[in-house]
Amino acid sequence: MTDSSDGTACDGEREPGPSDSLRTFGAVVQALREHAGLSRADFGARVRFSKHTVESVELGRRMPDESFVERAEEALGNTGALRKAAGHLTRGEAGLATWFRRWARLEKVAVSLCTYECRLVPGLLQSEGYARAVFEGTIPVVPDERLEELAAARRQRQRMLCERPTVPFSFIVEEHVFRRRFGDAGQMRSMLDHVLEHSGPRNVRLQIVPLESELHACLDGPVRLLETAEGRRFAYSEGQQNGRLISDVKEVSLLQQRYDTLRSQALNPKDSRDLLERLRGEL
Repeated sequence: MTDSSDGTACDGEREPGPSDSLRTFGAVVQALREHAGLSRADFGARVRFSKHTVESVELGRRMPDESFVERAEEALGNTGALRKAAGHLTRGEAGLATWFRRWARLEKVAVSLCTYECRLVPGLLQSEGYARAVFEGTIPVVPDERLEELAAARRQRQRMLCERPTVPFSFIVEEHVFRRRFGDAGQMRSMLDHVLEHSGPRNVRLQIVPLESELHACLDGPVRLLETAEGRRFAYSEGQQNGRLISDVKEVSLLQQRYDTLRSQALNPKDSRDLLERLRGEL
């Protein structure tokens, strides 16, 4: 399982990496330091920070404070480059895999969002208990101190459903996803209640592909699609340890056609809700 659905980073490989701005700033510091003929230890002595702090800044792992920037400027020629670069520094987005961040930013401004999922409940519809169960089941094991950060990132993204009531959200999910067991019967009922509640608003459309359905056009795997206010369309696909933002017009159009075809084959929203309520009653 690659991520807990919708790009939440869950292990060392998927630990949210440094932002592009931090990496760029660090590379500039390193280039200027090396041009000045200084080792990290020598440079650290000049700016009154440890060698390890210098290394963390240069690798984009640490946000430099104002004193570091000012002392580095003085030590490296007062060109003004570091002061200007520091004004554009941003931290990585906590709890989100590096490869998912561009998609997450597009989601925030999208005028429509579509999701097909065949592995697990889509992240935007997951109950907290379900999300935590996914986080806890990943390999390597997520440290206890990371669980709350991951859960917070998931809750933050889920706010879109209630904060953007005029944006249409479409979800198509395979029935077996809702049948997969986790925890006890109470946790399963809580998950189904959560999905029923959050797929209830008029702008949220949930359709289920029943087990007895025939093979269909989206069998290549999960896919997400969105449209921006400017009319641009993007898609996103994800696999083990990676994700891909797709902007090629022809490829996005093909994926949209597949999604639209599956939408006509899946149960309608009412029948989908009836199915979820039957599953809940079976617990």
